[in-house]
Amino acid sequence: PEPVVEPEAAAPAAKPAARAGEASTARPAAPGAAPRARTPVAEDEAPRGRKGGVPKAPPAPKATKGGEDRRRGRLTVTKALAGDEERTRSVASFKRRMQRLQGKGQSAEREKISREVIIPETITIQELANRMAERAVDVIRLLMKQGEMYKITDTIDADTAQLVAEEMGHTVKRVAESDVEEGLFAAADTDDRLESRPPVVTIMGHVDHGKTSLLDAIRKTNVVAGEAGGITQHIGAYQVASPSGGRISFIDTPGHAAFTAMRARGAKVTDIVVLVVAADDGVMPQTVEAISHAKAAGVPMIVAINKIDKPSANPQRVRTELLQHDVQVESMGGDTLEFEVSAVTRAGLDELLEGLALQAEILDLKANPERAAEGTVVEAKLDRGRGPVATVLVQRGTLKTGDIIVAGSEWGRVRALVSDVGEQVREAGPSVPVEVLGFNGTPEAGDRVAVVENEARAREVTEYRARQKRERASARASGSTRSLADMMRDLKEGAGRKEMPLVVKGDVQGSVEAIQGALEKIGNDEVAARVIHAGVGGITESDVTLAEASGAVVLGFNVRAHKEAREAAERVGVEVRYYNIIYDLVDDIRAVMSGMLPPQLREERLGEAEILEVFAVSKVGKVAGCRVQDGVVQRGAHVRLIRDKIVIHEGKLSQLKRFKDDAREVVAGQECGMAFENYQDMRKGDAIECYLVHEVRRTL
Repeated sequence: PEPVVEPEAAAPAAKPAARAGEASTARPAAPGAAPRARTPVAEDEAPRGRKGGVPKAPPAPKATKGGEDRRRGRLTVTKALAGDEERTRSVASFKRRMQRLQGKGQSAEREKISREVIIPETITIQELANRMAERAVDVIRLLMKQGEMYKITDTIDADTAQLVAEEMGHTVKRVAESDVEEGLFAAADTDDRLESRPPVVTIMGHVDHGKTSLLDAIRKTNVVAGEAGGITQHIGAYQVASPSGGRISFIDTPGHAAFTAMRARGAKVTDIVVLVVAADDGVMPQTVEAISHAKAAGVPMIVAINKIDKPSANPQRVRTELLQHDVQVESMGGDTLEFEVSAVTRAGLDELLEGLALQAEILDLKANPERAAEGTVVEAKLDRGRGPVATVLVQRGTLKTGDIIVAGSEWGRVRALVSDVGEQVREAGPSVPVEVLGFNGTPEAGDRVAVVENEARAREVTEYRARQKRERASARASGSTRSLADMMRDLKEGAGRKEMPLVVKGDVQGSVEAIQGALEKIGNDEVAARVIHAGVGGITESDVTLAEASGAVVLGFNVRAHKEAREAAERVGVEVRYYNIIYDLVDDIRAVMSGMLPPQLREERLGEAEILEVFAVSKVGKVAGCRVQDGVVQRGAHVRLIRDKIVIHEGKLSQLKRFKDDAREVVAGQECGMAFENYQDMRKGDAIECYLVHEVRRTL
C-alpha cells in the first residue's frame, strides 16, 4: 500500500515541478491534445513516510473530457493557494443567467390558447384547471374576485364552472351524468328488417279463478301441484305452440291482492291480456284491477270465462257484471272476444288459442332479430347453486350466450340461457322468455335489459344507476325534501308511535316487493311495521346481526336460514319465522301489531250518590256520608266528584261502609260512607258519580 502523504509535506515538492511547466496543475491544453507525461520528482526532494520508506510520487489526476482536471477531495486553503487554475462560472450557470436576462427583456406574452372544456354537473377546482390547462391558483383568484372563497379540492357546480371557463377565454360543453345512458336503448327497428314474432299474452284475474290451471291445461303441465296454499305467488313465463303452428308466449300473474305490482308489470310487457273470470264466482276486486291494468297499458283484452263445468256456473252473470266496468263482450254486441273454457275438461282451449292467434294477426306483431337484444326482467331470484337468476322476456333483437348485458344497477356476461322447460339454449329471439345466468347481482323485477358493447360501458352505466339509487334511498331516509316545519310536525305526531322492525328475505324479487307493500298497508297512526332490510336469497349471518342490532324479527318467505345463520340466531336470541303463503305472513304480523296497540277504554256507569255530611275520622281522614240516589255504588270502582256541575276530582273509591261494616256495594235509596284515594276536599251537597272502566282490545 502507498503511504499517506500529508498535504503540508507535499506542497514544497509540488511547487518546483509546477515552475518547470511539468506539473499536472498547469492550465489545460487545447481541446483534443494528449495530456503531457508528468516529470518524476527526485528521491532526495521527496518527503519520507512514517515508516522510513521512500513513497512513490502521487499519480497525476486524469484529465476530464475537455482536458480539464477534475478537483478531488475537499477544498482547503493550502490547495486553493497551491493551484494556479482560475475558478470561473460553470456553463450551466452561464446558461441560466442568459435565460434570465432574455426573459426580462421579453415583454410580449404567449398567445392564449382557447380550449373546449367539458363540464359535468359538479367538478373540482383542480379538475377544472387541468381541463383548461390553467393554474389552479388563477381559478381561485378569479373566484375570490367574485366574492367566493374556495380551496383547490372544493367542488363547484356547472354554472359556476362555466362562468370561470368563459371568463378565462375558453368555450364550454355542458354534459350531464345521465348522458351515460344515451344510446343504451337504440331507436326503433327499420321496416326492411322486421320479421313476425310470437305474441306475448298475460293471464290476469282474481285469486282462485283458475288462471294457472288454465295455463297448465294449455301447456299439459301441473304447476298448480307445487304451489303453496293453492295460490300463485310468483310470476311465470312460458311458451307454447298454437294449433295454427305458431308459438305464443304466456305470462302467468298472481291473483292475490298483495301482488298488484306483479300484475302491473305483466300488463306493461304484454301484447294481449286474457282476463280469466270464474263462472261460479263472477267479477271480483282483482278482476276489476286487472281490467284497469289492461286499459292503462292500452292493449286488447280477451275474456276467458273459466269453470263452466261446475254445476253452479253462470256465464251470463259474468257477462252482465263486466258491463259495469265498460267491458262489452261480442255476444252482447261489443268488440271484446270471450270464450267459455274449462281447465278440467279442456273444453274451449283450442278456440281460445285460435282467438289469440287471430288477435295477434290483427296486431301484426313484428321485430328485428338481427340486432342487439333488449328486454324486461319479469322476475329475479338468488339461487345458491347458480347465483343471481333473472327471467327475461326478450322484446327486440336476439340475446346470445356471451353478451354483456345491463339491467338496472346490475350487469353481467350471459353465462347460460335456460328455456321455460329447463333446457339450455344458445340464443333467444323476440318474445322468448328465458332465464339468464351471469349477473353479478340480483336485478329488480321490471328493470329493462340492454346489451352493451363492452364491460367498461356496462360498469359506467351501472355505477351511475347505483349512485342514483343510493341518493334516492338516503333522501327517503333523511327526508331531505321536506321542510323543517314538516319534520317538526312529523316528530310531534309520531312521538307515541310504535314500530315493529322487520328483516324480510324472499325467494324472488316480486314476492319481497309484494310483502313490503302488504306490510306498509296494515299499519296506522299508532303502530307500523318498519322493514329495515329486504332482499332476495337465503337468510345469512349478516341478516341475523342486523336483526340483533335493531331488535327486529327475521321473516323468511320460501327461503331458509343457512346453517351458520341459524346457529347465530339461536346464540343471540333472534327470532326467525318461515312462511310460504303470503296471507299467513300478513295475518301474523297484523296480530302482533294489534297487540302493540294500546287498549281502548270504555266506561260503564254504575250509579250516583249525594253527600249529606262530611265526617273527620282519625287515622282515616275525611269520610263522606252519602245517600245513593240512582243505580249502585261498588267498592274499588272509579268515581267523579262533581260540584256545581263541574268535575273537580276523578279517582277511585277506597272505602265503602254501611254503618260500621265494610260493604261490597250499596244500592239506590240506602245511605253509606265513602272515602276517596288521596283526596280529602269533600263538601256537603257534592255529587258522586260511580263507574267502571273496561279495556277493549283493539285490532288493525
